[in-house]
Amino acid sequence: MSQERLFQLHLVLGYVAWLLCFGAYLWPRLRAMDSVAAQRAIATLHSFRFFGLVFLMPGVVGPELPASFAAFAAYGDFSTGVLALLALITVRIRPLFWTFVVAFNLAGITDLVFDYYHAIQAGLPAQPGALGAAYAIPILYVPILMITHVAAFYLLLRPRLKAKDGQAFLAARGM
Repeated sequence: MSQERLFQLHLVLGYVAWLLCFGAYLWPRLRAMDSVAAQRAIATLHSFRFFGLVFLMPGVVGPELPASFAAFAAYGDFSTGVLALLALITVRIRPLFWTFVVAFNLAGITDLVFDYYHAIQAGLPAQPGALGAAYAIPILYVPILMITHVAAFYLLLRPRLKAKDGQAFLAARGM
């Protein structure tokens, strides 16, 4: 099997595994939480996106990693992580919190879509070794990031759920 096919298989299986985990364990709890708590949980995960700066570190990634991919991915992740941290810091100032929640989700999903585009344009799936030790990021981390961005937008658009309704939802399912 070619490197490109292995990379694509890893990526697809990363999404499958995370969708199964998310559907069984995370989504029921997020839906049951009040809106602020659910968005805080998602923001906490995304606050670690500063780790994307690793795409700029020689020795961690291979020297053949296309700069067109590396810089955009690194700074897109970094900015998303900073916005997620700002959402967490401003949770008590609700207008700011909601502004940062929308901002980090818009920035984050845009970053991931453009990262896929840049990776394909640069031929990265055919040379996944260029990712070096960062290979795990698109396989293990990116799928849950994309899934939680979609969930965050869904939760932003749904009618508000009261905390007691969420607790009743979990109790009815034995969670």
